[in-house]
Amino acid sequence: MRTYCVPSISKLLDKTGEFNKRPQKRYDDTSIIVVEISKWGYESDRGQEAIQRMNAMHSRFKIDNADFLYVLSTFIYEPIRWNARFGWRLMCEEEKLAAFYFWREVGLRMHIQNIPETYDKFERYNLDYEREHFRYSDTNRRVGESTRDLFLSWYPSWMRSPLKPVIYALLDNTMLDAFRA
Repeated sequence: MRTYCVPSISKLLDKTGEFNKRPQKRYDDTSIIVVEISKWGYESDRGQEAIQRMNAMHSRFKIDNADFLYVLSTFIYEPIRWNARFGWRLMCEEEKLAAFYFWREVGLRMHIQNIPETYDKFERYNLDYEREHFRYSDTNRRVGESTRDLFLSWYPSWMRSPLKPVIYALLDNTMLDAFRA
């Protein structure tokens, strides 16, 4: 959900209508691609096919390289940050670097330009980008609410209302502000 805090990203996602009309399909499509690349590797036939499919899907839209870089960075740093907040065992330096090198290679195969060459420089990019681009927009709110409602739909209807605050409790203040949640 972090990427939806950037109006240029949420505007495109909102415009496609996928989050509003078919959120589970959009979620599943993304999951399938990420799992194929993660499980089989970016050099395998399946990984290459997944990257080609992802590139084809993205090629239909005008997406700024800076936004691509930011989204790529979230695949590295958000799992690491999540682990630091909620994990039972902190990731070691080698695991963090493995995530960096893996997703950096995926980014190169996506033809993303100017990917920082070190873990620290890319993390600095991620933090600076958020500081500069996180702000409220109606499209952030719509895409965020559609995603929240998707998550809630996985539970029986009687649980949805009590679970809604749990979702918001997992978001930091910058995200809550960008969603006006």
